[in-house]
Amino acid sequence: MYVNAQADYAVRAVVELADSSQARPRKLEEIASSQAIPASILPSILMQLRNAGVVRSQRGHNGGYWLALPANQLYLSSVIRAVGGPLVDVRGQAPEEVAYVGAAATLQQVWVALDASLRKVLESVTVADVVAGELPRDTLALIRDAQRSGAVP
Repeated sequence: MYVNAQADYAVRAVVELADSSQARPRKLEEIASSQAIPASILPSILMQLRNAGVVRSQRGHNGGYWLALPANQLYLSSVIRAVGGPLVDVRGQAPEEVAYVGAAATLQQVWVALDASLRKVLESVTVADVVAGELPRDTLALIRDAQRSGAVP
């Protein structure tokens, strides 16, 4: 999976909102500067997140953005899908929809497995987990496995 800048910025903006007081909306400029997100791209990202029901907004002098759901009910997969569509696609198709022939026939199963494993992580990690710095056990086990194999320092 390739995490593009838009998905990365969206997750960081949502985490920033979760880490702040829900008593008042956060200004776009505050979110952008606190997470080093270009202020020129953030309005589009926040609009997509709002349209997906991830954040809420209020216009005016006291306006801004805040989470539409409690952070412990908001999974990273929802944030990424709101700005990027499916978690895994193969040439614009869902892994289940692609078909290969001959020696490459098994590739479709690889893409389906990749999609399933990615969903398993992103649909188990909440925004609250990230803010608290406490990831689910299954995710921590994957990190330890990656460290043991040398894939992650």
